[in-house]
This record gives sequence, structure tokens and C-alpha cells, in this order.
Amino acid sequence: MGLSENRVVVVTGASRGAGKGIAIALGGTGATVYVTGRTTKEGEAALPGTVYATAEAVSAAGGTGVPIICDHADDAQVKALFGRVQTEQERLDILVNNATCLPDGLTDTGPFWEKSLRLTDIWNVGMRSHYSATYYAAPLLLANGEGLVVNTSSFGGRIYMHGPAYGAGKAAADKMAHDMAVDFRPYNVAVISLWMGLLLTERTRAVFEAEPDKYADLAGTAENPEFSGLVIDALARDPELMEKSGKVCIGAELGTEYGVLDIDGKQPPSHRAFLGDTTVFGEAIVE
Repeated sequence: MGLSENRVVVVTGASRGAGKGIAIALGGTGATVYVTGRTTKEGEAALPGTVYATAEAVSAAGGTGVPIICDHADDAQVKALFGRVQTEQERLDILVNNATCLPDGLTDTGPFWEKSLRLTDIWNVGMRSHYSATYYAAPLLLANGEGLVVNTSSFGGRIYMHGPAYGAGKAAADKMAHDMAVDFRPYNVAVISLWMGLLLTERTRAVFEAEPDKYADLAGTAENPEFSGLVIDALARDPELMEKSGKVCIGAELGTEYGVLDIDGKQPPSHRAFLGDTTVFGEAIVE
């Protein structure tokens, strides 16, 4: 049992998008995957997808999908989530912190002061929620002597992307992974921040389908959401995993390193040349 097989996994924010793809890919390894989300019925959200449908897809892929209705803005619900994992599994191998808030107007152009203050909601679900989930998951991760925590993030943690609210949230998720790795290192639990590329999520597909000619070139570089899950699977199997702990990693580059292809057989490109290098943090530790 552990990081190579018979895994117990929690993927937050998995009703749709990156979380759904990651959960399905990890389900394909035979894992028991707890998937969290708030959408229980189609039509409740602007985009398709429910936490129950994701859990069913995980099981169809070969794993065991367990749907958990959870609002990650509510610490009590997060605590209850990991209490259930404790009761049913008594351990946790992989935690993927993916739940986030994408407020309306996030991608609108213009300076931040012309946008709604609600954009800062991403600091609650998407920054603070990563902290609280890992906080409550920590005893379970320690229980089996090894573990992996992944914060899903993006190049927005280093460059200007969608404005300062989004950038601050992603930069915090990256730094959080680095600092949590320091505390977890004696217990053989790795923490990384994973910069994903442009994902073919429900939201992105709708944009592409509305203007296919405009986005034709961009669509050719996009990753399927499952690709990040395949990369996380490869990370978990890496015997040198702890050497990556505390680092910011580009998913496409890990795919190349591990020989992981997207589900369409393509090798997603790294956007480092265009968007810049990953963030590198200092090695000094001040207690």
C-alpha cells in the first residue's frame, strides 16, 4: 500500500475541470479517490458537472470514487471530510489541493480597481482552503510513513495573469507548498506546486467552440485535465520524490521527464520559454 498502489486519495474541487480530470486519472490506477465539490445536480452551476458524476467516472476508470459534498470555505466541513477518511481508511496517501473560487470578471481586462473586490475570494477558496485542507489531512498523511501533497497552480504565481488578486493567490499556493515541505520533510511527505498548462476544461472548451478560428493555434497546445493526474501518478511512483519536495514544477516538463503522454497521445509543451521560469525559493530556514 502507499504511493505506488492501493492509494487513498483526496482531490478537492473535483465536480469539473482540473479536479475532475485528476481524479479520473488517479482512479485509473485503482485508487480510492474521495472527490469534493459543491455541485450535486446538473444545472446548479453555470458549467456542467457534479461531484457524483465525477465519482462515478472514477469508478468507471477502475478506481473507487467517493463523492463528498464540501464547501472548502467552511473549515468545519473540511474537518469532517478528513474525519470521514480517517474513519473509513485510517490513512491518506495523496492530497490534491485543487478547490478554487473563480469569481465573475476574473478575466476581464482593465486595472484591478475597476474590478470587483470579490476577486479576492480566490484568497479564501484557492489559497486559505489549501492550507486548511492540508492542516486537517496532516495526521492521515503521517500515518503511513510517506505521502504526497500537490497544490495545483499556474504561471500566474510568477507573471502578471488576470491581475493581482489571481496572482497573489497562486503565488501563495506556491510558497505554501515550499514551506509545508519543510515541516513535512522529516516525515517523508512531499509537497509540490504543480503549474498546469492551458486545460481543456468545460469552460475552455466553451470558449474555443464559440470562436474556433480565433483559438485554433492555442487549442493545439492545450492539455486534457487528466494529464495532470497522470503526472501526479508518475510523481508518486518516483523513488526520488523527496528531491522535488518544496519545489514548483511545470506539469508538461514532468511529463517529458517521466515519459507521460496526454490521453490523446500528445506530449504537452512547456510554456517556460514564453511565460518564464518557475519560482525558486531560498534555502534558509528561520524557525
